[in-house]
Amino acid sequence: MKSNETTSLTNLKIDKINTFSESTLHPNILKNIKYKIPMPVQQHVIPLILAGRDLIVSAQTGSGKTAAFLLPLLDFVYREINNSFSKHLKFKLNPLVLILTPTRELAIQIYDETIKFSQNTRINTNIVYGGVEIRLQLKDLYRHSNYQCDILVATPGRLLDLCNRGQISFDAVKCLVLDEADRMLDMGFEPQIRELVETKNMPNNLHRQTLMFSATFPKSVKILAQTFLKNTCTTLNIGLIYTPSSNIKQYLEFVEEHEKKLFLLDILKKDSTDLIVIFVEMKYRVDELEEYLIGEGFNAVSIHGDKMQHEREAALRAFKTSEKNILIATAVAARGLDVQDVKVVINYDLPNNIEEYVHRIGRTGRAGMSGIAISFYNDKNRNIINGLLTLLRETHQDVPEFLIKKSNISQKDALLENRSFKYMEKQKSNNQELKEERKVDSTEIKSQNIKDNDLNLDWFDRE
Repeated sequence: MKSNETTSLTNLKIDKINTFSESTLHPNILKNIKYKIPMPVQQHVIPLILAGRDLIVSAQTGSGKTAAFLLPLLDFVYREINNSFSKHLKFKLNPLVLILTPTRELAIQIYDETIKFSQNTRINTNIVYGGVEIRLQLKDLYRHSNYQCDILVATPGRLLDLCNRGQISFDAVKCLVLDEADRMLDMGFEPQIRELVETKNMPNNLHRQTLMFSATFPKSVKILAQTFLKNTCTTLNIGLIYTPSSNIKQYLEFVEEHEKKLFLLDILKKDSTDLIVIFVEMKYRVDELEEYLIGEGFNAVSIHGDKMQHEREAALRAFKTSEKNILIATAVAARGLDVQDVKVVINYDLPNNIEEYVHRIGRTGRAGMSGIAISFYNDKNRNIINGLLTLLRETHQDVPEFLIKKSNISQKDALLENRSFKYMEKQKSNNQELKEERKVDSTEIKSQNIKDNDLNLDWFDRE
């Protein structure tokens, strides 16, 4: 966290942790962690953030990255406020940590996690996002915290609006987090992000710690990283980019449009009590499907972008508490929904790209649990057929015959490749002893690219 230590830290090798107790997290933070063994991304990221490193991190969806950055940041804030270094301004938010995220749902999720991990610490966390009248939001901020703010979670548009109204100061920011950076750029937030970071009195990258989390690294994200992060940043890629958890069993079914409702009913009747998320492309079809399922006696609720914020929050609350066990949603829930007990994800409509498919099915199989993803395919989805084939093979799933026939590869080649993958899986299970002899940690085997202070990254080219 301390920028003046950056130079000396660049020459240090920082080991990962195997248990939370191995870290230097304060005991008052540690006691709020309800599980003992950190997940792979947490093992690597927590000690690096505690050491003050700037980070660029890519990790599988559902990998535990939110806790990976929240825990060390809460540790930092807790020590700061207890050493009387934190200051608050009257009628103005003045956070030590700023977390930017693309959607309201993801912002709320991060806020809830922050509250959970900061119990009994006197840390003040606030949240601002669009979809709520500004006057009411400011009134809530004053009523709940009297503008005391150590950590601020925000979406870029609403945050910039509050800055322009003089309600927020960034001069105390010691750490900036950009979560789902690629999604924020896809949604057109780059101008707002740049204005917030570059023109609103925020300490520059030499005097703050910057953490960037992104599922992909297109050129726009590379440029943003070059601008916002120190040259001595550490890059981590835990697992394969765009690879869903191995705990998710994927099924593709060929279903014509007019058959989808009946096919869905057959699935739901077999699995009527588990938490299920159903993804639909169009907002009007979400409402239509919700009405249909309720009429069939199912406990369904829905969210999409045209619903009021209080309606979306109420729907998510009903789903998370299992009051309603079926959530129908557009892509608005693909990244912002974190419910560990989701058993089944159904792509009633497949998305237009394979990246969105991975994020959707990543709503299940979270935190080491198993899950099922069922997708309805028909000829409308030809544009992602090759991506689906590649992904199914990479994750060692069974490839349905109809997908092979409709692709531009021969059935013989596909079957041979499937057999090859199954043979490789068998060989992996037979080689556990060899793995032990080599003393290679399973996390490191999954890690495609863990580099330290490397300025010559293939995706971080300085053009």
